[in-house]
Amino acid sequence: MAVLSKIRQRSLLLILVIGFCLLAFVIQDLVTGKNGITTSKDVGSINGKDITFEDFRLKVGNMEKSGQGMTSTQASNRVWEQEVAVTLLGDEFEKLGLRVGEQNILESFKNDQNFAQNPMFKNEKGEFDMEKVREFAKTGAEQKQFIEEKEKDAALNAKYVVYNSLIRGGLYATDLEGKFKYEAETTKATFDYVPVLFSSIKDSDVKVTDAELTEYMKKNEKKYKADENRELEYILVPEKPSAADEAEVKKKVNDLLNGGVVYNEETKLSDTLPSFRTISASQIGDFVNRNSDQPYDSTFVAKKDLPTQYADALFNLPVGAIYGPYVLGDYYCVSRGMGREAGANAKASHILISYEGTQVPNKREKRTKEQAKAKAEELLAQAKANPQSFMMLALTNSDDSSAQQGGDLGYFSKGRMVKPFNDFVFNNPIGTIGLVETDFGYHIINVTDKQDAVKLATIAQKIEPSEATSDAIYQQSVKVEMEANEKDFASVAKSEKLAVVPAKVKGTDELIGALGNQRQIVLWAFNKDTEVGDVKRFEVSKIGNVVVRLKKVNPEGLLSLDEARIAVEPILKNKKKADMIKAKMTGASLAAIAQANKATVQTATDLTIESSMIPNAGPEPAVVAAAEVTAIGKISKPVVGKSGVYVVQPKVVTKAPALKMHTDYVTKLKQMNGQQSSRVLPALKSEAKIEDNRLKFNM
Repeated sequence: MAVLSKIRQRSLLLILVIGFCLLAFVIQDLVTGKNGITTSKDVGSINGKDITFEDFRLKVGNMEKSGQGMTSTQASNRVWEQEVAVTLLGDEFEKLGLRVGEQNILESFKNDQNFAQNPMFKNEKGEFDMEKVREFAKTGAEQKQFIEEKEKDAALNAKYVVYNSLIRGGLYATDLEGKFKYEAETTKATFDYVPVLFSSIKDSDVKVTDAELTEYMKKNEKKYKADENRELEYILVPEKPSAADEAEVKKKVNDLLNGGVVYNEETKLSDTLPSFRTISASQIGDFVNRNSDQPYDSTFVAKKDLPTQYADALFNLPVGAIYGPYVLGDYYCVSRGMGREAGANAKASHILISYEGTQVPNKREKRTKEQAKAKAEELLAQAKANPQSFMMLALTNSDDSSAQQGGDLGYFSKGRMVKPFNDFVFNNPIGTIGLVETDFGYHIINVTDKQDAVKLATIAQKIEPSEATSDAIYQQSVKVEMEANEKDFASVAKSEKLAVVPAKVKGTDELIGALGNQRQIVLWAFNKDTEVGDVKRFEVSKIGNVVVRLKKVNPEGLLSLDEARIAVEPILKNKKKADMIKAKMTGASLAAIAQANKATVQTATDLTIESSMIPNAGPEPAVVAAAEVTAIGKISKPVVGKSGVYVVQPKVVTKAPALKMHTDYVTKLKQMNGQQSSRVLPALKSEAKIEDNRLKFNM
């Protein structure tokens, strides 16, 4: 009672203490997320512009809905790249004062097939009408928000079109540059040369220090910049069936094949099974569905769609005959022939001539129905007169996307095409050319091939680990995890006859080699509480148990020395080899230089700077350029090329004939420059201040 009295006396103090602790817990929870990962209201910032978590999460959710089969990590990465692009380009648009009007936005909507080809947004003439879009926006709050967002996107796209045009306009080529390209393509040199390739010196004879690697990367920092990453190694304990599991499945299939009395483990009774060999055709579907892990397929299948390794045997299986048992992937199978159908699949080519009012995008020209019919009949006559010309007629006349394949539609089964088209193809023999009309327009059709197909009844029982096998796999993986925490990782794997697999991941990754998408492992590796040397076991569905060890943490900066040795060391070694070779490439003649370097004098004929392929060495434009500028009969100084060091002695140099103008070559350069606009965004990103905090939100 005395204790209770004291508690009552100090109840206010207790309430205040408890309240303070709860407040501290809430504040900590706001600042620190699960697994001790610090969070804030922003998932990142781009040049000072914050991206809020709520807005980003909503966009990721929408992206997941719109992207079929897209994972949350893929959606997050896609949205992030969009945010970066929109922000950086938007800043550029503002700096330039770019503005777009109603017409620009209208054009952007017209170029969006979701709007331009949607009947909802077309007027009585069948043309896209922006007023229809605005009417749709008035039908509800959600519709209004959707159209407003689309208008923002349209304005942004319109600005980008203008911006891209400005970039292209700023990338020009002068006549002098055109002249240089003309001469690089046309001036020819024939010369003798002595090549000493870098491969003639062993890599082991040339040493490159860590300091040299680091110095070179610092001088080329942007090229060898690396994001923060984690180096992992893992041991996979695969979840696969044992030999006993396989034998059990094989016995079940054989029992179904032969029939007889079998013991049912579930009912603890003996069951009498009919034989798959002798059961009537009318019962076969139910029999397969009851006893197979894959349902009965009553369709006819072409030979090309049968399993490759068994296609011949299955395709030629007589009705009622049995093939198998055989193993197909993870299944133990046995098949029974159920029938054959002649001409079940057909192959055809067509030329589509559409007209105004048909639902066909990208028509080659506007036509009335009468004009379309007249043109189709004209093409039909040409195709019948010369069937060999069908491909070219389709390529140059068809309104269908198959025009690029000469009208070839490939193989298709009955019912796949609209009825008039389907009936013509399947009711006429190979080689028939004719004309039919559908809702898409007029089709000139050429029936090019037909295939027979077969119907099979297949019992497929999946070979998978039994409960006993799964337990053994689990116990083995736990053992590996426990021992890996105490012993050498590689020796633990070796003792279990398993392999250690290396992996490297960035914070935004989810793919880990053969394990597939394993975001949980990436998040563990980047958790602030995970330290180098830590080991953790993960259960991976349909693969097994993965025991992972964090091997190394690489902060943002230059490539690690291990990576640099792969990417940079060959460059530095070749530079050192070049110095070594040049020191020995002296002599009064090519023969003397060749003898001193254990090489041979060779001859190159009619090479240009832009066509500089030297036999057994590869393209060497610097070597050809040296031959063009060195006096005839003189020996050049050593030239460091891509594959080695060369000295050349020109025999004949045929200068490019003089031209007054180099218009064609200037045009070539302009076309090449036009492709440079794609480098704008990467350039903006390299100079931007981008902070990505998505890991703090487990995203």
